[in-house]
Amino acid sequence: MPAFTAPDGTTLAYHMTGDGPPLVCLPGGPMQDSVYLGDLGGLTAHRTLIRLDLRGTGSSAEPSDTASYRCDRQVADVEALRAELGLERLDLLAHSAGANLAALYMARHPDRVGRLALITPSVFAVGLGITAEDRLETARLRRDEPWFAPAYASLEAITAGRATAGDWDAVAPFWYGRWDDEARAFRAAEQRQRNDEAAALYASDGAFDPDGTRSALASCPSPVLVLAGEYDVAGPARVMKEYAGLFPSAEMVVQSGAGHFPWWDDPGRFVKAVVTHLGDGGAVSSP
Repeated sequence: MPAFTAPDGTTLAYHMTGDGPPLVCLPGGPMQDSVYLGDLGGLTAHRTLIRLDLRGTGSSAEPSDTASYRCDRQVADVEALRAELGLERLDLLAHSAGANLAALYMARHPDRVGRLALITPSVFAVGLGITAEDRLETARLRRDEPWFAPAYASLEAITAGRATAGDWDAVAPFWYGRWDDEARAFRAAEQRQRNDEAAALYASDGAFDPDGTRSALASCPSPVLVLAGEYDVAGPARVMKEYAGLFPSAEMVVQSGAGHFPWWDDPGRFVKAVVTHLGDGGAVSSP
């Protein structure tokens, strides 16, 4: 497994799978082992996926300074990976909370990003608001599911600020396009793969400057894809459309029938959308 040294001396691992031009992939969680991304629904048939294990996750070492788990501090890790790969520009894919890191990287290094794909992105880095009704309206698209009533009641409790620990488990079906034994196994594995200490520090004070980030992104020329899941209560379509509008050259795709993990819900549709956006591969090697 290849590894490199971050600017602060932390050893970081990455995984390369597939064929074709390189595509650097940033996992969500936040701070989850990148293994859950898998082959991104078969995207490896078109691209060489380079999955970064964020510091303290997967096969990457824990840093000596835990404050470096803060999202903005990890921008230097992505830049160090680019240098390690010998690429002048990166094509970049980021899922969920990983989109915060991707947005900060693009804002700080706009000349280093070829194309960017944000998959069901978190919006903390850009400071967009998601209302309770945004989430509940999206959830009601599932009203005919057999598990809907108790899950919806728990989602109402969460959005009203009166959640119990059990409510967070009860809303799990909303994260997936289908709630079956495979989804339950995926969910259980996901919970084991997260570094909870790192996750608690990821968005700590100072991590984000939404006004500054939005201003920087408004002048970034790179083509951007914002891919939303029709059923994703974490990133309702209204807000994802607003996110796409922050970039001068962006398209939004809503994958029907998908939740928060669209490559898992419908691999073929997901791969087609991403490959159409990425084109023939914009990553360029350093001279």
